[in-house]
Amino acid sequence: MATALLLRHLSFEHVGVWQRSLERRGFTLTYCDAPREDLAAVDVETPDLVIALGGPVGVHDAERYPFLAGELDMVKRRLATGRPLLGICLGAQQIAHALGAQVEKLPGPEIGFAPMRLTPAGERSPLRHLGDWPVLHWHGDGFALPDGAEGLAATDGCPHQAFTIGRNVLGLQCHLEIDAVEMEDWLVGHCAELASADVDPRTIRADARRYGPELTLRADRVLGAWMAGWQAG
Repeated sequence: MATALLLRHLSFEHVGVWQRSLERRGFTLTYCDAPREDLAAVDVETPDLVIALGGPVGVHDAERYPFLAGELDMVKRRLATGRPLLGICLGAQQIAHALGAQVEKLPGPEIGFAPMRLTPAGERSPLRHLGDWPVLHWHGDGFALPDGAEGLAATDGCPHQAFTIGRNVLGLQCHLEIDAVEMEDWLVGHCAELASADVDPRTIRADARRYGPELTLRADRVLGAWMAGWQAG
């Protein structure tokens, strides 16, 4: 049976709808709660897949949140293996940071459901299954593309929304994993951020109901297409 290690920062920012996708494809899932585990002792090289999830801190916050340095080392160790690694939001930023690309504040936070513009590479990538369907954005930082990466998508507020490096590394700013039925956990858990950004939770709640069911189907296709690529490699 295949194994997936999931690096988590908040209990409600888990792998979401992709849990069912992974389990259906024969994976057993293990969470590593990065802020409170001994990350140096975690085996990040052996699992068949590692997913670094999102969170409200940033890659440059290691002085205030020391676990981030240990997590960055984990990401570097995983990258060195060449084995499948998926980063979501903070996780994607850690991958970019580990590879020497800049990660910095965007002109303003991007929070809410909106479609992405796929690049020509994106149209050929697993993200083709998204089309122009709205996805959930929830970030204030953005990454530059690491050396050797292909940019896959953009929005007006964030020029680099996704990238691949070869077959086995995928970085996503957006949250394809979001389970619309759990949206309230996000709205409550990040209420201070929503208020600071002057984002109305009622809009996100309504959009989650409107777009969530179809996004779940499309997100499953994205994950399956990406996995088919690296499993064949």
